[in-house]
Amino acid sequence: MKRPYVRALFAIALTLAAAAPALALYPERPVRIVAPVAAGGGVDVLARLIAQGLNETGGQKVYVENKPGAAGVIGSQLVMNSPPDGYNFLFTPSSLSLAAAVRKVPPYDVARDFTPIVYVAITPYALVVNKSLPVKTVAELVAYARAHPGALSYSSAGIGSASHLSAELFKAMAGIDMVHVPNKGVSPAILDLIGGQVQLTFAGLPAIQAQKDLDRVTLLGLAEAQRSALMPELPTIAEQGLPGFATNNWVGLLGPAGLDPAIAAKLHADVVALLATGGMQARMRTLGYDLVAGPPDQLGRQMSDDVARWSAVVDKAHIPRN
Repeated sequence: MKRPYVRALFAIALTLAAAAPALALYPERPVRIVAPVAAGGGVDVLARLIAQGLNETGGQKVYVENKPGAAGVIGSQLVMNSPPDGYNFLFTPSSLSLAAAVRKVPPYDVARDFTPIVYVAITPYALVVNKSLPVKTVAELVAYARAHPGALSYSSAGIGSASHLSAELFKAMAGIDMVHVPNKGVSPAILDLIGGQVQLTFAGLPAIQAQKDLDRVTLLGLAEAQRSALMPELPTIAEQGLPGFATNNWVGLLGPAGLDPAIAAKLHADVVALLATGGMQARMRTLGYDLVAGPPDQLGRQMSDDVARWSAVVDKAHIPRN
């Protein structure tokens, strides 16, 4: 275990000890975790697994409420505007930061309006190409694109989506030109790739592996900072000549700004202990997550870094902000 994290756990222990009398009465009523996504998807299922685990191991009354809409903004603002009393939390994917980066008027300030609690996991993204393209590595793809400027097209889940901005970041870092073909969702984008309507796309590993006819595509590289336990043989894009490239497609647990530090520390400790169990880790792998279980400051830095990075991509690519 890394020393900084040991110090963080020690600080949490001190906080809990100082606040023991107040925490003895918490929670006095059910605790709500808002999932700003539709029911049934990976984020929702993982949120419910965590809520169930907290109920079983800690005797806490925790439930999940889905509040989808506006790319997660509706549910996120609901928690942002909730009283910081320890009864409303947000279990969100990285679309939280993306929304703040792509909107003309940001719906919130990720550093000011939320209390980070746990950096739960990463859903690894990958760069995938149609097998008709004569490339086997990221370096070969970049060389091909430079030799054929504007000849390649890529699909995405829509303008301003994570897959769109990932491809635009790739374009900028590789110094290449490609044509964007937006879709209305991840599955149509992957189907366009499989059908040969486009030559490449960025998508989460679980979404890719859920499709049929995968013999028609090639996974060139993982779009994350480190290799994934889900597919450890797949090298990262950074390893293949674009150092620093990563989409950081995370999920995390947050509270509203001003949350009592003792409550935040207790929930962090409880969730991290739950994530350390073999059963939870097995379920997370099934859902397509790489476990992180990181401290609050790691999640806070990631959110702020995401807003800065994606805002720069939007500006460079002249993507219209809605």
